[in-house]
Amino acid sequence: MRTHTKETQASMTPEKALTLLKEGNQRFQNNLKANRNLLQQAGETSGGQFPFAVILSCIDSRVSPELIFDQGLGDIFSVRIAGNFVNEDILGSMEFACKIAGSKLIVALGHSSCGAIKGACDNVKLGNLTTLIRKLKPAVEAALEPTENRNSKNTEFVEKVARINVELTIANIKKQSPVLKEMFNNGEIGIAGGMYDLQSGGVQFYETRQK
Repeated sequence: MRTHTKETQASMTPEKALTLLKEGNQRFQNNLKANRNLLQQAGETSGGQFPFAVILSCIDSRVSPELIFDQGLGDIFSVRIAGNFVNEDILGSMEFACKIAGSKLIVALGHSSCGAIKGACDNVKLGNLTTLIRKLKPAVEAALEPTENRNSKNTEFVEKVARINVELTIANIKKQSPVLKEMFNNGEIGIAGGMYDLQSGGVQFYETRQK
């Protein structure tokens, strides 16, 4: 499989970009890999890059977007931060990826058993981590159920908060970036959410079409 070119990226639609990620994740789950020469791709991308998607994911060592979506060099922009939320710098990176570099899809990707989400559920305080955890608290507060055992020991609660965090991240992308909001409204890019299951290796996508 060859790396993406200016032509293949230009002909890409948001829907096709999402399909490519779904197909890649299916290969990953089946322990199959597309036939690609990474060294060759390194050479092919040395003069320029044309990624078709931007993946915002957690820093968790088990959630590498390039691996779980079976993508090669130059295929995706990967933005990683504990708890997969957005801030000014990340939004700026996304704006570069889509408006300048031509990517057609943004995916906010959460995952099961997320340590950052657990920390937010337990209201962890530790150095600079305290500030990071604070950015995830809105998702904890938005999870109205259960009313008891709202901590990291409650697996169902943790997964609910992780899902809500992805939904809030999508909302914040549109709210805080007029550039990406306009591109989304014009159909130039898609914005989708997803949850990665650490055990199965599968990603459950949920798309957003609301403007």
